[in-house]
Amino acid sequence: MPTHGGKREGSGRTPLPEDQKKVAKTIYISPALQSDIEQYAQGNNFSEKCADLLSTQIERRKRASDRTVKFIDLFAGLGGIRLGFETAFKKKGFNPVCVFSSEIKDYAIKAYKKYYKEEEIAGDITKIPASDIEDFDFLLAGFPCQPFSAAGLGLGFEDTRGTLFFEIERILKEKKPYGFLLENVEGLMNHDGGRTLSIIVDHLKKLGYFVSYRLIDSQYFGLAQSRKRVYIVGSKDAHISLDNFDEHTAVLGDILESGLPTVDSDFTQKLFAHFTPEQVVGKAIKDKRGGADNIHSWEIGLKGDTTEEQTKFLNLLLLERRKRRWAAEIGIDWMDGMPLTEQQIATFFPRENLKEFLDELVDMGYLTLEYPRKKKDGRRVPDETKPKGYNIVAGKLSFEFTKILDPQALAPTLVAMDVSHLGIVDGNGIRRLSIREGQRLCGFPEDYDLSFLKESEAFDLLGNTVCVPVIEAISERLADMYNN
Repeated sequence: MPTHGGKREGSGRTPLPEDQKKVAKTIYISPALQSDIEQYAQGNNFSEKCADLLSTQIERRKRASDRTVKFIDLFAGLGGIRLGFETAFKKKGFNPVCVFSSEIKDYAIKAYKKYYKEEEIAGDITKIPASDIEDFDFLLAGFPCQPFSAAGLGLGFEDTRGTLFFEIERILKEKKPYGFLLENVEGLMNHDGGRTLSIIVDHLKKLGYFVSYRLIDSQYFGLAQSRKRVYIVGSKDAHISLDNFDEHTAVLGDILESGLPTVDSDFTQKLFAHFTPEQVVGKAIKDKRGGADNIHSWEIGLKGDTTEEQTKFLNLLLLERRKRRWAAEIGIDWMDGMPLTEQQIATFFPRENLKEFLDELVDMGYLTLEYPRKKKDGRRVPDETKPKGYNIVAGKLSFEFTKILDPQALAPTLVAMDVSHLGIVDGNGIRRLSIREGQRLCGFPEDYDLSFLKESEAFDLLGNTVCVPVIEAISERLADMYNN
């Protein structure tokens, strides 16, 4: 006869480890405290809510007694986020310790190792499991701006896989640190119609973080550079305000070196044959626009000396070719700078032998004879059904210098591609920004050495780095929240 009853093999709950078994305790609380627990704690029942508050307070007291803060530094570059973060947390009495850094660009790794005395810098973060990373309290990352794809068989959910933000997300999900500080370019605000930023914030919130973000300009943090960047911060406790920072301003002259070697070239010789060093300060050198703040190639005889009449005409054509009435007459959509025919030019610059006059300027290289351009598939292409017209040759990056910076003003946002065309008046000559000046514009300390790199490598890194004082100000608020 079979027996009935008893425990079947494989039935029932899996026994809990001893350190996870719950014990019963009795507590005595006031009705007011009971009400607060019900209102502010998280959990499915009163017991879970009490446990939530107790564990939260215990974590805070642990942080108060152990001042070590561990963090990781992803897409590290020069380590500018790390620098601002460490400075802020040290100010607040913490001992910040970087337990993991990741970067793939060779000369960035060289600079990072040299300054931080690091032996090991991890490479491609996409190939590193989160389990290989030591536990940490904060994640820092200046990650690239990338679009997300729609996936899910038409269900409409947004997938972060295949982007570098996904690497941040997967590490946060597995390691569950207290908080993070992320930085991205200004374009993230409106990237893909604002969809990219919205997805990022939504995914971070779903990981259990209070998330704040703001577009912040470095010029209000004591730097002589206007550099707008998006900053995203999160913590497990509460939102961190990114408003109302103390404002400090500076001008370019505050960080300039003096007495450095200047450029002696055909371009600078022609520039100073027509203008004094004082007269070129703050001027743009380009042939696209007119105005008192521009110096044009024909005004310095860059492609050959021009007569007073030729100079007057070229300045007039700069303005005329932008007028909307010409687009209607030509039969194209308006664009900023349209070629005009000899007959059209004669209406505002009547002259005998006008064609010979215009063709001479073409031969000199100041004008070009070209078809007007029509819109096609989102681009401008020559419309060969229209007559050719005369237009200004307007390639600004072909000039050795395209902007002479004013020491009493701000520097423009440093961009690796453009920085070699920025000029500084030094004594009676003109030179490019030095690497040290580029570092100062981003708030790096004087002991951070990039002199061993090629100039192009240093400015590539500086063109993509963060502004350290902005990171420091934000990190102070992170430290205050963590310390609370």
